[in-house]
Amino acid sequence: MNEHPNTQQPDGGHTDPRLDQLRERLAAVRERISSAAAAAGRAESPPQLIVVTKFHPAEDVRRLAALGVTDVGENRDQEASEKAAALAGLELRWHFIGQLQSNKAKSVVKYAHAVHSVDRLPLAGALAKAMAAEQERTGRAPLECFIQVSLDDDAGGHRGGALPADVPALAEQLAGSAGIRLAGVMAVAPFGADPVPAFEKLAELSARLTAVHPGATGISAGMSQDLEQAVRLGATHLRVGSDILGPRPALR
Repeated sequence: MNEHPNTQQPDGGHTDPRLDQLRERLAAVRERISSAAAAAGRAESPPQLIVVTKFHPAEDVRRLAALGVTDVGENRDQEASEKAAALAGLELRWHFIGQLQSNKAKSVVKYAHAVHSVDRLPLAGALAKAMAAEQERTGRAPLECFIQVSLDDDAGGHRGGALPADVPALAEQLAGSAGIRLAGVMAVAPFGADPVPAFEKLAELSARLTAVHPGATGISAGMSQDLEQAVRLGATHLRVGSDILGPRPALR
C-alpha cells in the first residue's frame, strides 16, 4: 500500500477521495467542538482534539497530518509503535488511550506524548521506571499521564479504570515520579447511559485532584457520540475516532 497518498494538486493533478472525505468529516467535528465550546463560554479555550486512529492505516494518519491534525490516539502498543515509526517525520503527538500492560511500558515511552489510561499502581511504577531509562537514553520530554477512572456503578466497571477512592494514591505516585507529569483524569461514559452524570462525577474528581495537585487540570473525556456534553462539563481533551475516520476497515 502506498505510504504517500496522492493529494489534490493546484494544477488539477492527482486527487485523493479519501483525503477529501477526511477533510469534510474533520471540518464537521471541529465545527461541533467550536459550537460546543462557544455554548459553554469556552470559545477562547476549546478542548484539544485527539483523533483516534486505531485500526486505520498509517496512510490515513498521514492524510490527517496534512489537514492540520497534531494529536492522534491509539489503544494497542504494537499498532501504535509501528505507525509512530513509519510517520516519525510528521512530528505528531501520540496519545496511548487503551488498557496498558505493565510489560509494554518500555515500548510505549519510546513514542507516546501521553498515556490516558493509568489505572493502577504497578503500571504507574512501570512507566516511571521506563521513563527514567528513556530520558537517560534520549533526553525526551516528560510523559503526560492521565489517571483513568471508572464511572460505572459496579467496582472496576466494564469500561475500565481505577475506583475513585484509588485516585489519590495513584496521583501521589505519578506526581512523585521523575519523568512523569500528572496531567489529570480520564474516563469513558458508561455504556448505554446518559453521559452527563458520569461527566459531572469526573469534573468533581478533577476538582478534588487539582486541590492537591494544581497542575493536573486535564480532563480527557468525550468521544464521537458525547463530545458536546463533555465540553460543557469541562473536558480539555476529546478522543474522537469514528465520526472522522468512519468504521474500521475490514480485515484483509
